[in-house]
Order: sequence, then structure tokens, then C-alpha cells
Amino acid sequence: MCRHLGYIGPPVRVGDMLTLGSHSLRTQSWAPRDMRRGGTINADGFGVAWWHTVQDVVTVSRYRNAAPIWTDPAVEEVLPQLESSAMLGAVRSATVGMPVERSACAPFTRDRWAFSHNGVVPDWRRTLTAVAAEFALIAAELGAEELFTAARLLEAESATDTATLWVLLCDLLATSSPDGEWSAAPAALRLLVSAILDRAPEARLNFLLSDGAQLWATTCHHSLSALVTDDFAILSSEPFDDDPRWQSIPDRSLVTARPGALSVDALL
Repeated sequence: MCRHLGYIGPPVRVGDMLTLGSHSLRTQSWAPRDMRRGGTINADGFGVAWWHTVQDVVTVSRYRNAAPIWTDPAVEEVLPQLESSAMLGAVRSATVGMPVERSACAPFTRDRWAFSHNGVVPDWRRTLTAVAAEFALIAAELGAEELFTAARLLEAESATDTATLWVLLCDLLATSSPDGEWSAAPAALRLLVSAILDRAPEARLNFLLSDGAQLWATTCHHSLSALVTDDFAILSSEPFDDDPRWQSIPDRSLVTARPGALSVDALL
């Protein structure tokens, strides 16, 4: 499917995080080790998001390209000039039938959030429309009729499962007050995964979400590893080096990570 990587810690050069290690995210684009029958290479584009503060407001920026990451000189010539204490990167292996275009590449961003999906939702149009209809009924009962409407799904950047998942997840995150974001994120991820699996049990749903201060992830079929110290936190589809501190995350887990803290709970 795809490979993704999230980092929180001391400021680093954004481009360096894409090429860091003997098995970097860039290397994983052409030589992944653990795709679990989800493709062979990740050559259908890539993207990276990073966070910065402008007048005390945290915002997220991104760079995306539909070409293979190893063909883009910006990875070594431009992105290393940017520094951030948080980044989220992804390389893409497009599901058959989905477009190969820049707008289909993760990360997807809104406000201070960035999101990536490693996996696939079978019959995604039917499945995600049904999920949205279920959520719309609940939202209406809470007086939030504007959320989860069919028109909202049309706001997806691309005609893909991941872009549509992002619309649904944004609406779930919007139901929480700003000071409740840290508790809302894992609840939103768990609710979205559960609703999809109820309708598409074979769905592969490895999500990666960040607000620039913390990382959240789910494992549902695909691999994920964590490297967390007192200084930094990294979540990655595959370890990018031989550091013995990497921890393999079990399937069907909900992960929360920040420097000095790693929580792995049952997803469902």
C-alpha cells in the first residue's frame, strides 16, 4: 500500500527525515521489507508535512509530488533547508483504479492536523458513504447537521479512499472543543476504524495523524514500529535503521506517542 513516518522532537531538517538511515523512507519507496501483500514498491508519489509557528499560531505546511520520491531533487536540494520539530512523511503505492496525481498523495492537512493512510478500503465509495450516513444521524442528534453530509464528501481532494477518509476524520475532530483535541484524536480514530470494519471487514487501516505536538496511529493489517525516547518520538511503517530500541506494534492497536511517552492500547 504505502509507507509513512511521523516525528516529534528537537528541530530537524525536514528533508533529512526522508533520507535518514540505511532503510530510510525514501529507500522504502523502492525496497520495502514488509508490505504484507499490499504491493511491491511505493512509486506513485510522496509528500511531507511540517509544522511552524507564526504569531503564536501553530500551522502545518506540506510538499507533495505525484512522481517517485527518488526522482525529485527537492528532497535533497530544498526540503533540507526547512527545519521543524515535527514532520509527517509518506510514500504512496496507489490502489488499482485510483488516480496517480498530486492531490491523491498524503499527507492531507487542515488547520494544524496532518494525516496519512497505509491501506485500502474495499468498495470505498459505498463503504464510506454508509459510514458518513451513520455519523450524520448522530451529528444531527447533537445539533451538528452540517457535518458528515453527502456534500461534505465531495470536498475530498481526490477520488480516493484516503482523501475521503480525511474528510470524515476532520468532521470527527471538529466535534471536539479545541482544548480537547488530545483526547478527541484517539476516540475519532477508533470510531472511524470501527465503523469501516463493520461494513468492510477486509479493510486495511493503518492511520497516522499528528497536530505537531503528538502522534497517533492505528494498526489494522499493516506494519508499524515505534522509537520513543525522552527526547523524541518516531512512528514508522518500518524501522529506518538498526537501532535496537525500535518496538514493533501489534496488529489492531491504537498508538499515542510523544517524547517520553508511548501508549499502545487495543484498537477495538
